[in-house]
Amino acid sequence: MSLMTDEKTTAGPEGHEKRLVVLAGPTAVGKGTVAAAVRNDHPEVFLSVSATTRKPRPGEVDGVHYLFVSDEEFDAMIAGGELLEWATVHNMARYGTPRGPVEKALAEGRPAMLEIDLQGARLVRETMPEAIFVFLAPPSWEELVRRLVGRGTETEAERERRLETARVELAAEEEFDVTIVNHEVHQAADELVTLMTLGLPSK
Repeated sequence: MSLMTDEKTTAGPEGHEKRLVVLAGPTAVGKGTVAAAVRNDHPEVFLSVSATTRKPRPGEVDGVHYLFVSDEEFDAMIAGGELLEWATVHNMARYGTPRGPVEKALAEGRPAMLEIDLQGARLVRETMPEAIFVFLAPPSWEELVRRLVGRGTETEAERERRLETARVELAAEEEFDVTIVNHEVHQAADELVTLMTLGLPSK
């Protein structure tokens, strides 16, 4: 099911409960760019900050881009049930979504969003099935390839691996409640915020 822009309304039912939206999609589709647009255009939205055991990269700020923790701290978060989901990425660092800040934001009535990978989205569905799961799709396969190649940061072999991964990830679209096509970043961000405040459109 796709969310069409002309289906959106501007006002929801009085006292409508704010929802958690989980955003996932294939590599290079622009999840991070759309999430940044939500952060800039809709400051009322809570965007979850992932915890990670990797070291900060230049320009990254603890608590803004990631919560940088030690392996011991990450172990304690797992043991204490403090993560909605977590995974080891590239057989190196671990990443996870802290549960507390998400639940606090929702309890306060704030719309909230997680921007995570497909594996993480599947794990969150097990713990918070009431969330709205959104698949961010490219306008076309050709556009996804263009975006991936346009980065210029991968070797030919790495690009092929990422494209093969993208093919598998695109096949997961049917697992999601709604699809938003990333034609334009700010439009996609607005559609996400509409879902957080109004819920899914009527079929």
